[in-house]
Amino acid sequence: MRSPDTLFARLFGVSLIAIIFAHILAYLWFQQYGFPPPPPPREMEQMLEQRDAQAQAQGNVVAEPQEREMRRPRPLFGGPLVPLMFQMFTLVAAAWYGAKLLSRPIQRFSDAAERLSENLDSPPLEESGPREARQVALTFNRMQQRIREQVQGRARMLGAVSHDLRTPLSRLKLRLEQVDNEKLQGQMRQDLDDMISMLDATLTYLHEQRTSEALQWFDVQAQVESLCENAQDHGADAQYAGHCAPLQTQPMALRSCISNLLDNALRYGGATLIDIQDTRDEVVIRIIDHGPGISAEMREAVFEPFYRLEGSRNRNSGGVGLGMTIAREAALRMGGGLALEETLGGGLTAVVRLPRV
Repeated sequence: MRSPDTLFARLFGVSLIAIIFAHILAYLWFQQYGFPPPPPPREMEQMLEQRDAQAQAQGNVVAEPQEREMRRPRPLFGGPLVPLMFQMFTLVAAAWYGAKLLSRPIQRFSDAAERLSENLDSPPLEESGPREARQVALTFNRMQQRIREQVQGRARMLGAVSHDLRTPLSRLKLRLEQVDNEKLQGQMRQDLDDMISMLDATLTYLHEQRTSEALQWFDVQAQVESLCENAQDHGADAQYAGHCAPLQTQPMALRSCISNLLDNALRYGGATLIDIQDTRDEVVIRIIDHGPGISAEMREAVFEPFYRLEGSRNRNSGGVGLGMTIAREAALRMGGGLALEETLGGGLTAVVRLPRV
């Protein structure tokens, strides 16, 4: 026996009540107005038509009472049309309400899954509704908790390993001073510097993943101007253009995104322009360089952690392969997106789109 608190029982109960109610309405209507008489036989119709034709030819149109009653059209409200319409409207209303009952928990699960895909720390799903919905909500919340624990455990482990490796690497750098071969000493020091840079980038990447910010109003244009001025103070050719009204976003994520993209453009492309376009629905920030660029088939691959391109964009240029990854994840945390395009005339343009919520 199914519990009345299940989704099946609710839908079945609504449909059963609607059917019974529609038939009761039809029965009461026919009791009030009577059932429609059966149609006259075909022979009777032909006989009446011949009699009417003869009477009209003689100029005397007279019909018997029974014949007049049989041939009189029934009134609109006395026929089956109204009860059938009642039945139709009742069943349509029941179908609408049943579909609403069925779609409501599914929509809740869809919204919760969307929130989870954007933020693992999103609030758990409310465990309410029929038994099936409560069971799915409970399972969903347990899954979210397990995913959060696994991600946090992985981040703690990688962070601890990255942090603990710094100590022996620092000792190795000190012991390099005892190596007499200057060429070998320089090569080993470069390798150690690369490893330390990778560890620092890994720690930064893990910190970015763990960071959770609340939305707040922020001056995007001032942040872009500050980053460009800081780059200019270090001798880089970084310019900015455009205007932007304050945006409700995550300041730390925005700074991380733009800073990594600007560093990447300056490192590989030289002179860089940050162009800001403000619209009613979104803010578009373009970081434009005229360097060697990236082929279209490789533009998604560069967002993978520690991925490096051969040629001009490689480790020898100073990157460790996490800047683009951090930038895209920061853009996604802000509810926006990051894509790469070819600059007109050659080069690479990083396009950051931030919605106005």
